[in-house]
Amino acid sequence: MKSFVRALCACLLSAAALLPIISSAQVTQVAFAGLAYAGDAASLEKRFPFSREYEKRLEAADARVDAQIRAAIARAAPRNFEVLPGLIDELKGRDQAIVTSLVVNSETVSVETFGELHKLFVLIRGQALFFDFKTQTVIRSYPLSFAYIDVFDRQPTQDDMLARVRSVYEGAAGKPGIFARYAEVLANATIPSQVSRFLKVTDVTVSDAVSASLPAYLKESPGVAQTWAADMVSEAISTRAGVPIIPYTKGYAVGNVFPMRVSDGTVFNLKLPEPDYAISVDLTNVKKVQFGQVPAGSSFIYGTFATVKIELPGMGTRYLDSSFKNGETKVVPATQTYVDDFPAYYDSWNALFRRVAEAMAGKDQASWLKAAASAPDITSQLLKTKEMIQQCK
Repeated sequence: MKSFVRALCACLLSAAALLPIISSAQVTQVAFAGLAYAGDAASLEKRFPFSREYEKRLEAADARVDAQIRAAIARAAPRNFEVLPGLIDELKGRDQAIVTSLVVNSETVSVETFGELHKLFVLIRGQALFFDFKTQTVIRSYPLSFAYIDVFDRQPTQDDMLARVRSVYEGAAGKPGIFARYAEVLANATIPSQVSRFLKVTDVTVSDAVSASLPAYLKESPGVAQTWAADMVSEAISTRAGVPIIPYTKGYAVGNVFPMRVSDGTVFNLKLPEPDYAISVDLTNVKKVQFGQVPAGSSFIYGTFATVKIELPGMGTRYLDSSFKNGETKVVPATQTYVDDFPAYYDSWNALFRRVAEAMAGKDQASWLKAAASAPDITSQLLKTKEMIQQCK
């Protein structure tokens, strides 16, 4: 009997010893490729001058961007897979070779002068990108961004601008920067066991009335305003509905190929999957209406208007087709001599698309939709859209 007990205990101990190995074998491993930039590698320094200078200054101080990103990932470890930093080559012989990278899509650093004041605006947009190393195909993408606004009584210097760009990446005023937001996305992201369906903003229209309300940096080159709008919509849907979304790529993707360059110099030309569901967005109008006035100042409602459609490309099957409107209030003190309307319009746009995305996810927006949506059957449309969204997760 004692021999049987000893044998049984030995078997149990052996099985217990194997559990970590079995468990570890079942964990999906994803290689971390570091920071990358979207688009043609030859124009990198021109399109991302401040981000690249930020990288170079870190390296001169014996630090690296990738180390900061890895530290952010360590503070918010992914729940559904294990990140293996810098092990892309080791994945070559595996059946599943998935790589993730923080890809910077666009960098905006602009200064606008209003009398004696100089407003510095910094916006970095990017994405948590997942791709299959073997097939060089994008399999998941979650957009993210961070904006920083500062006001000076003098012209901001190059160092002033770089300091704000650093804050955008590393965080400011208690808000997580791009690195931390990337880590947060990874913490909740999933790698599908089978190919999921893909969602993408494919068409964007910006009316003349909306264009007139935009700052100069969004109108300097053709397509910039459309990309800004597409990124805003994509991020709202991805964040609020909890779904990956193929990046809007007009301007730097040719032939459905997404070029990107990693900081170590590696260049990838990734294939983008065709979207199963296409989103079209039309920014139709903006409107500013005075809401109230007292000796201390005035309040205004900044209204934004857009039409959003989601359909099966080429099939004519529509899930969502409605116009929406949203208004946000801004109080202007009587002592303020200049009013910059765009930040208030931007807040209104963001709130509009955030609420539409939350409604798509099944979150209660009934009271807002009653006044905001034009489609009489908006409730049934959103129910179909919610079911479609589930197919993309």
